[in-house]
Amino acid sequence: QVQLVESGGGLVQAGGSLTLSCAASGRTFSRYAMGWFRQAPGKEREFVAAISWNGGRTYYADSVKGRFTISRRNAKNSLYLQMNSLKPEDTAVYYCAADFLRTDYPSRDSTVYDYWGQGTQVTVSS
Repeated sequence: QVQLVESGGGLVQAGGSLTLSCAASGRTFSRYAMGWFRQAPGKEREFVAAISWNGGRTYYADSVKGRFTISRRNAKNSLYLQMNSLKPEDTAVYYCAADFLRTDYPSRDSTVYDYWGQGTQVTVSS
């Protein structure tokens, strides 16, 4: 079992930055691939970014590539999402998720992730 808690969301103006954090507890964090997903009102949950167990592989949605950076610190059981040049269309609830199986090749598919946090709201005003 893994417990995930996101933090760092808030209200920011377009062009601004935020850093989301995801604190993990329970089973060994370093054994998991991790992902960030988001869900806007009236829309399906969508992939944002993912990272392998050791940070060696990272993947991004086209919509955030070049603006967002995913990282992790296994010694601190923590996952991060640095978000720059934020746009109103980035407004959503952001979730972190853990995948025990695909440790080296993190997935963009939300259905394969085993554990999820409760989410943190990010609102970008124009």
